[in-house]
Parts: sequence; C-alpha cells; structure tokens
Amino acid sequence: MTLQTPPSRHETDRLVLRPFADGDWGQYADYHARPEVYAYLYAPPPTGDALREKFDRVLAARFEGDGDVYRLAVTVKAGGAVVGEVLLKLASRDALQGEVGYIFNPVHAGKGYATEAVAALLRIGFEAIGFHRIFARLDSANARSVAVVERLGLRREAHLIQNDRFNGKWGDEYIYALLKSEWMQRSNQGAALRGS
Repeated sequence: MTLQTPPSRHETDRLVLRPFADGDWGQYADYHARPEVYAYLYAPPPTGDALREKFDRVLAARFEGDGDVYRLAVTVKAGGAVVGEVLLKLASRDALQGEVGYIFNPVHAGKGYATEAVAALLRIGFEAIGFHRIFARLDSANARSVAVVERLGLRREAHLIQNDRFNGKWGDEYIYALLKSEWMQRSNQGAALRGS
C-alpha cells in the first residue's frame, strides 16, 4: 500500500481549502505575527524577514518524503478571507502515518471553522492520501485545540509530562490519534443514518 498525491483543493459547506498563493501574504502574516497564535507552539512568532521566509517555504513545500508537509489555506466561501491553515505532516511513509496540525486567526474563533476544516483534512488524509493513522500532538493547556480533536473523535493515547520547555517553562503534551478503520466505520455509520 502506498500513499497517493493529495488533492490541491477541497470544499466544505462553508470553506474552501486550497494551496497558499502569493496574494495570501498579508492575511498569513497577520495571524502568524500574533503572540496568542504561538502561545502553544513552543516558539516566538516570526517577524520581519523570518516571517516572509516562512511563508516562502510554505509556497514551495513538497509532499513526498518523511517530514514534508501538505498545507492548505482555509478560506471562507463568503468573501474569500483566509481564516487559517490546516496541515498534514508526512510522519512516516513506510508506516502510513500522518500528523495533523492547524493554526487559525483568533479573530475568527468561535465559528466552528477549525473543526470543519480539520474534519475535511482527516477525510483527505484517510480517503484520498491513504494514511493508516493520523495523530495530533497538542499542548495540554490548549483547551480549544483539544476540544477540536475530541469533537472529531480522535482518541487520547498519551499524556506526556513536562516533555517540552519554552521560555523556561515546562509544558505537557497530549497525543491524540485515529485509525483509518475507525474513520471509515464512523463515515459508514453517518452515511447509514443520513440514508434512513
């Protein structure tokens, strides 16, 4: 079994997930420059040239080998605003493992965009790319992010105690995961309920 090339575009009821383009720079820079966005990423927000270089790497990213990242801008159909991004990191091609991640502009919080976009990315990861397992690593203090993965049915597999340190402060990490068989079973149950 091998992984497939991911689609370049995906739509949900309210969102369009697509590759970043040069014209997204301003909106990307806006939320990546916010300290609250990086509060749980164990890094300071990039600034100046470092921020532009980060964006340029996003534009040039490939998805072929371990460590590569498939990243999509999340835009709202009504108006086209970039509200954030979702990503799948190719954690292990041999083991068909992907790591899901997401970053959203807090200006658009509370509208369910993250849950809707991450659900779409899980569908892409399992049904289009062919991952066997997708996992998420989250700071245990990041209640909003934890709520997203729990709403989507990911299972907490681990609680790592003081496994990371940033600005002299230790942090805990949760590992959540979902298998393709679990995703498919849930998808089939949903389809059966919609058909009844």
